[in-house]
Amino acid sequence: MPDIELPKDIVSFVALGDSFTEGMDDPYPDSGQTPTGRYRGWADRVAEHLAGHVGEVRYANLAVRGKLIRQIVDDQLARAVELRPDLVTFCAGGNDLIRPGGDPDELAEIFRDAVAELRGTGATVVVFTGWDPGFQPVMRHLRGKIATYNMNLRAVADEFDCPVVDLWGMKPLRDHRAWSWDRLHLSAEGHRRLALRVCEVLGAPVDEDWRAPWPAEEPMPWQAARQQDLHWAKEFLLPWIHRRLTGRSSGDGLDPKRPDLEPVPACGSDIR
Repeated sequence: MPDIELPKDIVSFVALGDSFTEGMDDPYPDSGQTPTGRYRGWADRVAEHLAGHVGEVRYANLAVRGKLIRQIVDDQLARAVELRPDLVTFCAGGNDLIRPGGDPDELAEIFRDAVAELRGTGATVVVFTGWDPGFQPVMRHLRGKIATYNMNLRAVADEFDCPVVDLWGMKPLRDHRAWSWDRLHLSAEGHRRLALRVCEVLGAPVDEDWRAPWPAEEPMPWQAARQQDLHWAKEFLLPWIHRRLTGRSSGDGLDPKRPDLEPVPACGSDIR
C-alpha cells in the first residue's frame, strides 16, 4: 500500500462513480429514501470525518446512479481534472459487470486510462475493487467476472501507485445487513463500515473497527427466505430488466449531488 500524505491545512476531495459512491441507500435523516432524495453514503461520511482532522475539507461528489464506466469517464472525468483535487476516489464498472457481455478486461482498460489522467494532475487516486457476491444466491454467478476485474484493477493500482480499498476482502460485507433491500446497494451500516475502511486506508484515525462482528441473529426459515426472494424479484429485478430492455437508467436526468468543491463541516471524532 503506498504511503499517503494529504495536506494538513486544506484537503480537496472529489468522488467519482455511480450509485455506490452517490450513497444509495443511505438517506440523510431529513431527505427520505425516494428516487430523487439526497443520499449520504460512505464518501460523505469520509469527507465529514477528514474535516475533523485537517484544517478544512472541500468536497465534491460527481457520482450519479446507474452510470456505466464509459459514462462516468465521459461525464465526470473532465470535471474532476478541472477541480485539481488532492484526493480522488474512483469506483466504476459494477453496472457494466452485472450486464450480459460486460468484459472485465475491456472495462479495466477504460479504468486504466482514467486513472492515468487523474494521476497526471498529481492527485492521490484511491481505487476500489468489486465486492464478493458469493453470499447472494442470485448474484453469485458474477464472482468470476468480478474477480477477473479485480485482478486487473490491482494491476492498474500497482502501475500508478494507487492505494486500494479491497471490497472483496471485507468479510462484514458478506452479511445481508450490510446491504439494502435491493441487494445491490449498501445499507446505512454498510456505508458506515466502508467509510471506516476508507479512512483506515487514508491513514485517518478512527475509534471503531469496520471488522467488528455483526450481532447474532436467528436464522430465517426457508419459507420466509424464499418469500423474500420473490419479493425482491418483483420489486427490483423485474423493473431493472425493464429499464435495460428500454435503454433507460435510474440516473437519467439526474445531476451530481455535489458538483463543486464546497467546505464540509466536521462530524466529530468518529464516523457515525
